Amino acid sequence: MLYDISRTISPDLAVWTGDTPFSAVQQLHIGQGDSVNLFTLTMSAHTGSHADAPYHYLPDGAHPDALALDPYLGRAQVIHLTRREGGILPDEIAPKFRPDAPRLLLRTWCSDLPDHTFPTEFPYPTAHLVDWLAARGVLLLGVDMPSVDAYTSQTLDAHKRLAAHGIRNLETLYLREVPEGFYELIALPLKIAGVCGSPVRAVLRTLVAEG
Repeated sequence: MLYDISRTISPDLAVWTGDTPFSAVQQLHIGQGDSVNLFTLTMSAHTGSHADAPYHYLPDGAHPDALALDPYLGRAQVIHLTRREGGILPDEIAPKFRPDAPRLLLRTWCSDLPDHTFPTEFPYPTAHLVDWLAARGVLLLGVDMPSVDAYTSQTLDAHKRLAAHGIRNLETLYLREVPEGFYELIALPLKIAGVCGSPVRAVLRTLVAEG
């Protein structure tokens, strides 16, 4: 079974305050005699479900075209959290966490929000949690929130700790229908040079044997 864990990209999709909303302008129309329909798309590199590239928060960080793909493809664990806001700590994860799934996806109440709603108060991983995950071999951290840091953060502690450990992150996932458990994650960033992130089409595939 496949779970599509991507937000739908449309003009109604909420974006970070001040960021560029998605738009699509049709340039050619079959109905008007053209041989094809053709659109020009305008959007942020962080539209909907997306992968941050380190260049987003580090002046010399890598761009999406330089990112290794291994972290975005493979065994993953989904954990549900009840926290509504504030920093997520290791003891909220530890009772359910299994180190044999090195990609961790956190499902919160944000997955219940419609695409057009943007939360400014949400739970987020603490730098302490990132260090704890790194010590257990995590390769990727995915969240359904708009960011792995608080909305008001200027220091981006979690982003920078993830980068320090070489852990990749996905944001604004849609995990509403996904039960806790173990899956295969497929969420590849586009091969775009010189930018700070990339939208992804993220899916989870159930495993034949969950171990």
